Amino acid sequence: MKELKLMKGNEALAEAAIRAGCDAYFGYPITPQSEVLEYLSREANNRTGMTVLQAESEIASINMVYGAAGTGKKVMTSSSSPGISLMQEGISYIACAELPCLLVNVNRGGPGLGTIQPAQGDYFQSVKGGGHGDYRLIVLAPSTVQEMADFVGLSFELAFKYRNPVLILTDGALGQMMEKVELKPQMSREFKELEWATTGRKNGNGRVITSLHLKPDEMEVLNHHLQKKYREIEKNEIRYQAINCEDADYIIVAYGLVARICQKSADLAREKGIKVGVFRPITLFPFPYQQLKEVASNKKGILDVEMNSGQMIEDVRLALEGSVPVRFHGRMGGIVPSPEEILDKLEEKFIGGAV
Repeated sequence: MKELKLMKGNEALAEAAIRAGCDAYFGYPITPQSEVLEYLSREANNRTGMTVLQAESEIASINMVYGAAGTGKKVMTSSSSPGISLMQEGISYIACAELPCLLVNVNRGGPGLGTIQPAQGDYFQSVKGGGHGDYRLIVLAPSTVQEMADFVGLSFELAFKYRNPVLILTDGALGQMMEKVELKPQMSREFKELEWATTGRKNGNGRVITSLHLKPDEMEVLNHHLQKKYREIEKNEIRYQAINCEDADYIIVAYGLVARICQKSADLAREKGIKVGVFRPITLFPFPYQQLKEVASNKKGILDVEMNSGQMIEDVRLALEGSVPVRFHGRMGGIVPSPEEILDKLEEKFIGGAV
């Protein structure tokens, strides 16, 4: 039976991990996501026997995830922007070794140590690879506390389906805000041995998990295999939301928290007689290129809104291929744009004739 609670986004995500049957969490505290580790440390082991460990660093924690994922267990870590940067080498190893795991980035303002306020400056890092080599993460961008919880189970499902790391990319505001959340029932943690996972047994055929392939022809074969998998993910796992786009003259494209704000902007615009819709990518990889192109067909303009200097806009422009004028509005440093500000910018850049 489902249960309704009032929870912070970080705590809702942690509770969802427990209920999804997560076997282990390895992480290191950093604002504004420390509640994930704190909540799991308090709640998880006593209720389900889940292993929760504060590692000595982010580098240690991602390598613990690597090892545990190699056994076929449901494992996860979470951090915020600088911490995720430290994990990039390990994430690349995990992607190359084709291991399932859940990563959570509660994005804060940067670059550098920056600010603990919410931002979206980690889009490139998350969607384009981040670490070395040609690899991809499946990236989900929640816009509500409910989705912070819901995407945990979905992430584990996708991670094991494709044997690939999945990243939930959220931000400090969603991590800290409190909303009603409907929690799913507790899943069991019954372990099923997987044919690719290591067992620790000395008898029988050994199962070696590695990202090291010194022969270039073997490494190229593996890379082609990975790229084929990513094309399969692009074919099957695109998720997006189109809100009041059918009759709209203008479309605002945004993800995560900003998409929620833009929905209010669109409502305010319609009160003024300006027909505005909102297109929200839910999967940032795979990005809904074709879906956005279809939604934007014959529109007068597209406004891309982000809490950064302009990162997702590159994918927006690739999707539209110059068929529709695209303009950008961004805030940085942890500043969250208001609905009125976004509407003003839309009017300024399109209706007022400004570029």
